[in-house]
Order: sequence, then structure tokens, then C-alpha cells
Amino acid sequence: MAEKHTAGLFDIRTVIGALLGLYGVILLITRLVAGDAGGENSDPENANLWMGLVLLVVGLAFLFWARVRPVVVEEDEE
Repeated sequence: MAEKHTAGLFDIRTVIGALLGLYGVILLITRLVAGDAGGENSDPENANLWMGLVLLVVGLAFLFWARVRPVVVEEDEE
């Protein structure tokens, strides 16, 4: 009988979620470090803050999705 196991780190949702979460954290750190020192052309509402939060939430949603519904891989016996 074939054994079943999950894809784990090889699941594409894990990779996408980790990358989006990482980019979101980088944008949030950029917002904290740079503050409001944009230039005269900077948007009054900081895009780094909002996009960082959105990317972080979407990344966490992907990781949650991969955790709740893992991909089951069957191993063939030879």
C-alpha cells in the first residue's frame, strides 16, 4: 500500500506566503525607519505602511491555508 505524506515546505503556498510576509515586514520596517521623511513628491498617506500590512496579512493567509488544507502526496512502492 502506498504511504501518504504532506508536501510540507515544497507546497507552493508556503513559499508564496513566506515571500509575501517577508516583503510585508521589509516594507513595515522601511516605514518605521524612514518615518515621514519622504520628499515633496511623497504621498501623504504612506504606501509602505499600507502595502506592508496588506502583504503581511495575505502572506499569513497563505501560510494558514497551507497549514489547514495540506497537499497530500502518495508515495509509490517499488
